[in-house]
Amino acid sequence: MEKPLGSPLKYLTELLLNSYMEHEEIIKIDSGSLLNRSRVIDMMEKLRSLIFPGYFGKKNISPASVEYYTGDLLEEVGYILRDQIARALQHSSTYTGQGREILADKADELCFQFLSRLPEVREKLAADVSAAYDGDPAAYSLDEIISSYPGIYAITVYRLAHVLYELEVPLIPRILTEHAHNVTGIDIHPGALIGHHFFIDHGTGVVIGETTVIGNYVKIYQGVTLGGLSTRGGQTLKGAKRHPTIENHVTIYSGASILGGTTVIGEGVVIGSNAFVTKAIPEKTKVSVKNPELQYKLDEPHRGEHEELDQNAFWDWVI
Repeated sequence: MEKPLGSPLKYLTELLLNSYMEHEEIIKIDSGSLLNRSRVIDMMEKLRSLIFPGYFGKKNISPASVEYYTGDLLEEVGYILRDQIARALQHSSTYTGQGREILADKADELCFQFLSRLPEVREKLAADVSAAYDGDPAAYSLDEIISSYPGIYAITVYRLAHVLYELEVPLIPRILTEHAHNVTGIDIHPGALIGHHFFIDHGTGVVIGETTVIGNYVKIYQGVTLGGLSTRGGQTLKGAKRHPTIENHVTIYSGASILGGTTVIGEGVVIGSNAFVTKAIPEKTKVSVKNPELQYKLDEPHRGEHEELDQNAFWDWVI
């Protein structure tokens, strides 16, 4: 494209304005109705400070100040959350055309319901932290797990987002879990149902789909996918059970893919690394991929007198 003779800025502006007119579905002129992503993430970090007081944030907590600290932080979180929920509700067809007062009242109600469930979230996360400590011999303390483990970060954000999802708050749950995905590489949809004592070890590349159901005492490793068999149906699949069910006391090792809404992994099953599972597995079964045959070949410059060496002789020669 040749540079225009007139003002380049005016030309480029007109190009973009024409694009805005052609694709109005991806533009929001009235930014007053938009959520503030940075405010939502800031709220989430404050919620982590409420869930794990003393671990995060800039304030030291003493027995004498814990009540003040908690009340002050709750007030901050509530102020942000009410505002962002009110904005989010404008993106729901249920509240189309509703006035600001109605949206504000509904946001206040949802905010209170969410905050009242924080003790329930803390109870589940305490079990998750315990599962991480019990299941990882490299863990030296609960402090280490809470402060540094990406799996606990992702699960914490998921459990907070899931409550908002259950309350049918639009957009905010997905913003939260996608932020955790960006930070940790662990992608958990807020709609998934996950029981207590859940442990994700290492975690990078883990994907857990929207309609996944996970029981209690489940442990999964990096690169595990709990996904759908196909998304070719697009929006016609909305609401359908597309992702697997994982029952209690299941262990899934790295790189395994378990797909499909009718796929049920029974209690006590162990799924080995790189397994590809699309059918139900009965309880107390071990599933593994047959070890591939390894081949050993010398590099071209070393061939000659050693070319016919068997495997053992090869290693004797190398060593």
